Amino acid sequence: MLVAYSGGVDSSLLAALAVRALGKERVRCVLLDSPLLPRQAVREARETATRLDLPLEVVAFPILRDETFRANRPDRCYACKKASSLLLKELARRGGIDTVADGTNVSDLGTYRPGLAASDEEGVCHPLVEAGAAKGDVRRIARECGFPFWNKPSAACLATRIPYGDEITEEALARIEAAEEALQGLGFAQVQVRVRVHGDVARIEVPPDKLESLFSVRDKVMAAFRGIGFAYVALDLAGYRSGSMDEVL
Repeated sequence: MLVAYSGGVDSSLLAALAVRALGKERVRCVLLDSPLLPRQAVREARETATRLDLPLEVVAFPILRDETFRANRPDRCYACKKASSLLLKELARRGGIDTVADGTNVSDLGTYRPGLAASDEEGVCHPLVEAGAAKGDVRRIARECGFPFWNKPSAACLATRIPYGDEITEEALARIEAAEEALQGLGFAQVQVRVRVHGDVARIEVPPDKLESLFSVRDKVMAAFRGIGFAYVALDLAGYRSGSMDEVL
């Protein structure tokens, strides 16, 4: 099995259980690296793989060369997942591997995820879905297995912070990454944090119970964000919610 690995809870659990079931010599974990991933996430993914003794390979994924993806239409994820699935299939073919699997779980099926259609078209399997495991089940199983990543905050590619229709550029992604790193350095490292970008405006999302904590350090946030290049900084009073950019659809 070739596992599409990101270092998140879902793919890390899948990879660890695949190695346990099949043996390390029959599993290959591939992390597709691109500007869509924060450098910290890549470092953490490598650390998790080392800790779990996973057979990890990091492969460059130049998705920003794809004009359809850069155009950032509402089906952006379809273009990305189509390209990534084809690359993973080719890597599997070269390695004599028949099965490509990812960490999609049952909870993912109820959200707007056009990329799922692309992975299904390319025959990528979803073992956690086949097992009937939702996000809560994945975390519970990881905890019962003693895996330290069981409560790691969910992540999403940096492109999800850019409104549909605004071009996805490496510069915009780097600015988002820097802003979220600044928030993590101000005490929000283990919190669901998103910096959504609307031109020169940064809209920060944190869980509702963290709104007051963030407001208490607003001066430091403003200083950091203006240093990154934002003219205005806004705190979203609705708080963090997955896929908030999809609310306009």
